[in-house]
This record gives sequence, structure tokens and C-alpha cells, in this order.
Amino acid sequence: MNFNFYLLKSFRILLFPFSLLYGLVVIIRNYLFDKNIIKSVSFNLPIITVGNLSVGGTGKSPMVEYLLKLLKDQYKVATLSRGYKRKTKGYALAHAETTALEIGDEPMQFHLKFPAIPVAVGEERIVAIPQLLHDRPETNVIILDDAFQHRSINAGFNIVLTECGNLFTRDFFVPTGDLRDQRSSYKRANVIVVTKCPPGLTGEEKIKIKNEIRPLPGQEVFFTSISYGQPYHIISKEERPVTLDDEVLLVCGIANPRPLKNYLVQQAKTYDQHSFSDHHIFTIDDLDEIRKKFTEISAEQKMIVTTEKDAVRLMKFSGVLIDMPVFVLPIEHHFLFSEGMRFDSIVNTFIETFLRDKQ
Repeated sequence: MNFNFYLLKSFRILLFPFSLLYGLVVIIRNYLFDKNIIKSVSFNLPIITVGNLSVGGTGKSPMVEYLLKLLKDQYKVATLSRGYKRKTKGYALAHAETTALEIGDEPMQFHLKFPAIPVAVGEERIVAIPQLLHDRPETNVIILDDAFQHRSINAGFNIVLTECGNLFTRDFFVPTGDLRDQRSSYKRANVIVVTKCPPGLTGEEKIKIKNEIRPLPGQEVFFTSISYGQPYHIISKEERPVTLDDEVLLVCGIANPRPLKNYLVQQAKTYDQHSFSDHHIFTIDDLDEIRKKFTEISAEQKMIVTTEKDAVRLMKFSGVLIDMPVFVLPIEHHFLFSEGMRFDSIVNTFIETFLRDKQ
């Protein structure tokens, strides 16, 4: 494993010239937006973006869900995503018969968990927003998923996430690093959330990270850890905890499974892993492989654990999964240092102020 890690790292270093070229394109593009040579479009309602400066999993989907839970009872909120790796193109609004293949796994996850909230997808957000407002004219707040770098829209409130173990301040442009935007773009954010922190992060460590990020005056920095909920059966929704007597087969196709692995090391007797690429579209052959690997586990007390993202892509095999012990592990952000209420207040104040000023 260490050999493979260093091999990959060496290969990425060899791609450094491509990173320089990519970075140059990003810097020029941002300059054109900053100088208003390429113009951004504003809309007459509060728009919140959730994004990051890097590729990979920083917790964008759980943050979108956090905001939906926070706002759904007070506002007519909708969410708009690109719909990454879906099999369709253009604008689409989720409905009762929608599948993950049509809108993508993250939007499908939002749709299943919040069926009353409009969930739309569209590669061109600047085109998709008017279509969403036409379909759901009562909408008065929109959350844009993974849209911080899409500067064609001038959102009123920007939330940028950065992973505690891979801060954007220490990163470089892809493919040598993970950055898809320049580091200085963090200055456009209203709020920066350092995600996947150790639950026991100390006050000294918090200050050290904040000093490294160097937030601007008025720019808020929050810290969250991952909180796992009770696993539930993918079809029946029956809940069942992971215990120290369980041998677990982890099935996942996500960008960063490391925190999940660490969790299972602590919660289960042992675990094995059957990995797929991020946003993998499962086939019946994949399901046969999973079942075979699970059968090879000799323990009497065993279970299959998967993520919510993977679950929406597995649901098409519901007829088979009903008889398999496949359990979905929900995840959410937990704000450290008792700062969740302050975060909520900042978001609500932005919306209230925007709507009041519009009148």
C-alpha cells in the first residue's frame, strides 16, 4: 500500500507542467471575472453556494442536507446541482419516478431524503435557475451544490469547505495536487468550514488552522467533524447498529472513504472493503461480486455497509437487495466548539436581510 501511495505521488509530480498550465488558465479566468470583463449574473432571490477549492470529498452533500434541514420549514427552498455522471443532459427537475441515472447520485440522495423540496439539475446553472423558477415559482431560496467555482452566477452567500487533513493552503493545482481553483479564491467566501476534523480538536489546533487560512475581516471560519447516524436497511429501512461482534463488508465508491474506514475500525470486530471509483454506476456483475465476497466471510454475525451516495445507485437492484443485509450509514456535519447555532444564525440573517431589502 505504501509503495502504491509513493508511486502515485511520484506520478503526480511528473505531471507538474500540466498543473502549471491548468493553474494559468484558472488565474486568467478569475482575473477576467474580477475585472468584470466576463460578467456574472445576479438573481432576485437569495442564493447560497456550497463548494470547495479542491476535487474530492470535503463533505459538500452533507452540508447541502444540513442547509435543507435548517431552512425547509421557514422558506420555500430548492436545490440545484450539476448532476455529475448522470446519463442525461440539460435541465431536469426530480419527480416521483426519477432515478439516479437521470439526475446523479447526490441530487437523488437529496430527493429521497427531502421529497417535498424541489431538486433540479443542470450543467449550465445560469440557464437552469430560470427554468427552476418557472417550474416552482414559489421558490424563494436556492442552494447551489458544488458551484463556488462557477462564477457566471453571482450568489449572495458562499460557503467553502476544506478538509482538515488536506487544507487548501497546503495544496496545489491538479493533477499534481487537488486544487481546481486558486488558493486566493477563498477570499470570495462568506464562510469557510473546515470539515472532517477530529472530534477532539483542541482550541490551540483551531487557532493554528485559522491562522494558516488567514480569514479576511468579517469572514467566518467554522469547524465540523463527521457524525454517523444509525445504519438502516437499504430497502426495508430497518435500523441495525454496527457492533464489536460484527464482521463488515464495506462497499463504497466515494472520493474519500478514509473517515468511514476509521469509523468501522472502531465500531466493528473486523471489516473488509470492496471499492469502486467515485460515482461508480453499479452493474449486476458488481452485485454478484459483492454477494460472493460477502459469502466468503465465515462469521455468523456479518453485514454489508454502504454510504448514502452508493445506496441511491444500488437501489435499481431492490428486488435482489431486499434479501441481502445491506445497511446504509447516514452521515452529517457536527459543528465543534458549540458553534452550530452561530452558523445557523449567519445563514438565516443573510436570507432575512436579502428578502427584507427586496421588498
